[in-house]
Amino acid sequence: MLPPRLPARLRRALRALTTALVLIVAAVLAPASAAQATTAPSRGWNDYSCKPSAAHPRPVVLVHGTLGNSVDNWLGLAPYLVRRGYCVYSLDYGQLPGVPFFHGLGPIAKSAEQLDVFVDKVLAATGAPEADIVGHSQGGMMPRHYLKFLGGAAKVNALVGLAPDNHGASLMGLTRLLPYFPGAADLISEKTPALADQVPGSAFLQKLNEGGDTVPGVRYTVIATKYDQVATPYRSNYLDGPGVRNVLLQDLCPLDFSEHASIGLFSRIAFHEVANALDPAHATPTTCASVFG
Repeated sequence: MLPPRLPARLRRALRALTTALVLIVAAVLAPASAAQATTAPSRGWNDYSCKPSAAHPRPVVLVHGTLGNSVDNWLGLAPYLVRRGYCVYSLDYGQLPGVPFFHGLGPIAKSAEQLDVFVDKVLAATGAPEADIVGHSQGGMMPRHYLKFLGGAAKVNALVGLAPDNHGASLMGLTRLLPYFPGAADLISEKTPALADQVPGSAFLQKLNEGGDTVPGVRYTVIATKYDQVATPYRSNYLDGPGVRNVLLQDLCPLDFSEHASIGLFSRIAFHEVANALDPAHATPTTCASVFG
């Protein structure tokens, strides 16, 4: 640990490094599309007149990741599912005052409450008794709080996580440096509570994972990539428990080099496996050729 009394110049340098650390965390977690965030409305999804078909009787709720939003995160996957006959919906959650476009930064427990309200809205509009949830990064982990503590298990059939940081976002060990930057943890907790909640070993994660990773009645699929640079090691994505299927993207297609952000944005190999998870009775093998599907 650093000594408690430091020269003023060094203290200023440490404050600058602390700020830089927050910015690095934000930059690494940001979706690749965030640099050109858009206010364009979603096309083909969030249609509240959509009625689920007999083939796909459950609406699909898409949950973006940290620094994502309801449009940018899903420009690839949402149309992919709509074309396959699903009623698809996406929400914004975890908004901070004065921060447009970049969401998923508020306390994760509060974000789960927003998801609770949104799922009820979707079920009321579609008349379906249950929904399926597909989430990327924090969006694959946060719904577990909803399922476990807010009664979501009664309303959700399946949770599919794309690179979900189920046991924290260690950023290739970067979070282990936090104790060496006085005030860094407090600054992150104050300014971006969701980042603090995602640090491995946080009080939020301890509560979430205590007593088991899953709840009865929900099917879980985790789709991970070995090139994940945020939730590391990538096996920390995985869940343990009944009704869990953990999948490594490169076992399906060794040529898919998707990392943490792009697995949710661009990987049609991952998209095909999402479709299999939503409709396992009609699943087809996911291979490198699935990119053409």
